[in-house]
Amino acid sequence: MTRMSIEERLAADKHVVDEGTPHIVVDVAACATCTPQDCACVKACPAGLFKAQGDTVTFDYAGCLECGTCRIVCFKKAIAWNHPEGGFGVEYRYG
Repeated sequence: MTRMSIEERLAADKHVVDEGTPHIVVDVAACATCTPQDCACVKACPAGLFKAQGDTVTFDYAGCLECGTCRIVCFKKAIAWNHPEGGFGVEYRYG
């Protein structure tokens, strides 16, 4: 039995995204006051959904593991997290 990498394990999960009502909302004004090199969300997100690009941080909620780590580590309180509506969110298929 071969060990799967974290990327392979994440790819095995099923994500049903509610495009109209995202479960994570980022306050871009508060987020803009962070320097991308020092953003805890970029370093802490296990799915790697927060990315430092130049002077800004981008975020894609499709693929979110719904762990809430980003909300907890953001010292600016710029991230609001809500439970996805029924039928939406992540469905774990491995492990």
